[in-house]
Amino acid sequence: MKIRDLMSRDIHVARPEDSLQHVARRMADGDFGFMPVVEGERLIGTVTDRDIAVRAVATGAGPEQAVSEFLSRDAITVLDTDELKIALDLMSRARIRRLPVIDKNARLVGVVSLGDLSVKVKERYAGEALESISQP
Repeated sequence: MKIRDLMSRDIHVARPEDSLQHVARRMADGDFGFMPVVEGERLIGTVTDRDIAVRAVATGAGPEQAVSEFLSRDAITVLDTDELKIALDLMSRARIRRLPVIDKNARLVGVVSLGDLSVKVKERYAGEALESISQP
């Protein structure tokens, strides 16, 4: 099964110049804690609610500061044409729950989450990945 068959295509993205408050408000309104950060259609990083709390607020950043100062760069990604097992292996090794999905031109086209995989796929790999990711 290909990642493009499982990924969420309806994704919310942040722009590097968006303020921390704007991104946090969108996360709160949408009840999610992860956003890819893009310039044009190119992924430049990701930001989580934890990044905002720990990297920004905890260090004294103001709500007007740009999210680009606090995002995680060099995001691990998966191609939309990759097989499911590749995503599960990446998530397990890196201990992450969400992967941005890019196409062959490096454009962001979706996100695949461990939740997507566990709901849509009944394979032992999803359970193994969850166990690995969840270890302290």
